[in-house]
Amino acid sequence: MVHRDAPPVRARDTGAVTEYDPATGGVRQSAPPRRGRQEENVSDIYDIPVNTLQGKPSSLGDLSGKAVLVVNVASKCGLTPQYTGLQKLQDTYAGRGFSVVGFPCNQFLEQEPGTAAEIAEFCTANYGVTFPLFEKIDVNGPDRHPIYDALTAVPDAEGAAGDIQWNFEKFLLSPDGEIVGRFRPGVEPEDPTLVAAVESALPD
Repeated sequence: MVHRDAPPVRARDTGAVTEYDPATGGVRQSAPPRRGRQEENVSDIYDIPVNTLQGKPSSLGDLSGKAVLVVNVASKCGLTPQYTGLQKLQDTYAGRGFSVVGFPCNQFLEQEPGTAAEIAEFCTANYGVTFPLFEKIDVNGPDRHPIYDALTAVPDAEGAAGDIQWNFEKFLLSPDGEIVGRFRPGVEPEDPTLVAAVESALPD
């Protein structure tokens, strides 16, 4: 479900404030407030560097202008069949400005132990995955990737932010970088609420 109780997190919002200046009768623009490290991570999510699964430098900024569903994935999990639904979303909406992206993670019972080549082969051979896969990362703990510092700061529909619960947790980004939805692992890609959220986030 798209979370609408909190203001959306925007990728490039300066935070400057326009105010009336009684001394001049005009307006003035104040400097944006100094942001903490985590807020900077949230605001600059498109600019955070991350390697592709093949080890090439990249970022989510390469998908700017598209609605993006970010998922931490694993090959040996009971939820691994969700790859089928994720690929179906990719097939259905890619032509309308949408992409799934996967971040392999081995933090949950070591259910993603393979090398980059093994992960790529598994996803292609078993699920025909065509959406982008990035390098294996940590999504929780002291070595959590900065992208997930940004994502985990955003609450789900029940208002709970913080750590990723398990493999296949999902975050929806709007085309301009707002984090507009957080879906826990048990929410299937075919869930009508998630599908509706994706459709509402597609570019005009």
